[in-house]
Amino acid sequence: MKHKLSLIAFTALTSLAAQAADWSDTSLTYRHGSKFAEPYEGNDISKNVVGLSHVSGYKYGSNFFNVDMLMSNSKDPASAGSKEGAREVYVVYRNTVDLEKATGKSFKAAGVRGLGVTAGFDFNTKTDAGYNSKKEMWVAGPTLMLDVPGFLNVSLLALAESNAPSTATLVAKRYNYDTHYMLGLVWGTPFSLGSVPLSFEGFANFIGAKGKNEFGGDTKAETLIDMQVMYDMSSAFGAGKNTFKAGLEYQYWKNKFGNDANGAAGSGAFAKTPMIRAEYHF
Repeated sequence: MKHKLSLIAFTALTSLAAQAADWSDTSLTYRHGSKFAEPYEGNDISKNVVGLSHVSGYKYGSNFFNVDMLMSNSKDPASAGSKEGAREVYVVYRNTVDLEKATGKSFKAAGVRGLGVTAGFDFNTKTDAGYNSKKEMWVAGPTLMLDVPGFLNVSLLALAESNAPSTATLVAKRYNYDTHYMLGLVWGTPFSLGSVPLSFEGFANFIGAKGKNEFGGDTKAETLIDMQVMYDMSSAFGAGKNTFKAGLEYQYWKNKFGNDANGAAGSGAFAKTPMIRAEYHF
């Protein structure tokens, strides 16, 4: 029954995504940092992250899709004793229906551009020496679109998350956490320093505790903030605006995946990661 409901939800989301796009932006991204962290493993893990992102607008709203391939060094090993690093694929999809476009009724107010309803999913698969995550998460809730330069969207989402890890001590059936909340912000603001075109972009997720984990321990509320300042260097290559961008990114992640950074998961549950970032938009 659960798989049938998931299929119905996925079909509904992809049918919305199939609407003809009014506008779209697709990009390849590359990130590198040497201060990543993983619960129970510690800090100072180097990762190369290659991503594909797509955002588009259609008659009734917008779509966002991102897939990252995260490649760790041997401090996050692929298996016990391995000199090869872990490999992970993480996928995010969100569809936001703009209620003004869908109903014809304006929801504008002081400081508010509009109101929407967001739904989507996350999933990942990781091969490592410990947890071997197989996360599935469905999300839904209202979104407030604030009237600022660029954009700032604030969503309050319900999260239905599960995992089916394989560890040295556990080969789990899919385990369902308690339904919990996420207050999520997404923003993009262009600005300039003199004649230098820049943008401040990112997201912040404040995630409630999700009950007991697979091992019977308590989970903790998470804070994940990922932000970057990007330089539009397209003119140096004779390309159109926002084709080539490069900049600096910073990720702050406390109680990563709901693990207590002050508990057994240790400092690896508290990541503070500077990165370099490059993007090619097409």
